[in-house]
Amino acid sequence: MQKFDDWNEVKKVAHTKERRLDIKPREVFWVKIGQNIGDEEYGKGQNFTRPVIVIRQLSRDLFLGVPTTTTLKDNDYFHLFEYTNKQRGDIQNSAMILQLKVFSKKRLMNKIGTINKNDFEEVLTKARKLLISPI
Repeated sequence: MQKFDDWNEVKKVAHTKERRLDIKPREVFWVKIGQNIGDEEYGKGQNFTRPVIVIRQLSRDLFLGVPTTTTLKDNDYFHLFEYTNKQRGDIQNSAMILQLKVFSKKRLMNKIGTINKNDFEEVLTKARKLLISPI
C-alpha cells in the first residue's frame, strides 16, 4: 500500500503543474504513469516514470501514448525498436502496444528521443490490429 500512498503524493504535485509542451508523434518522453493496478503497466523510481512514445496529440492537454519496456519482445502486442537517447546513446526498447492509453500532458517530464518512421509505422499497424475487432 505504501507505493500507492507515495504515488498519490507525486500525482498531487503533477496535477498542479501546467505543461504547455509542444509534442509530436514519434517523440519519446519520460512520463509519470504512476503506480497502477493488476497487470496495468506502472512507472518506476521516485516519480513513477516510464518512457512513453507519443502516438498523437488529442487535445491541448491530452495525448495518446504507448509505454515502453526494456524487456525486449516483438509480437502482436509489442514492437522491438531502437532510438537514440540524448544522454545514454542508443537504447533498445519494446513498445507495449497492449498498454496504449490517453495521458495528460501534466504527466510529462522531459523528451529523451525520437523513434524512426519505420518503427513508428509498425507500432501504428499493430495498434490498429489490436483495436479493430477480428470479426
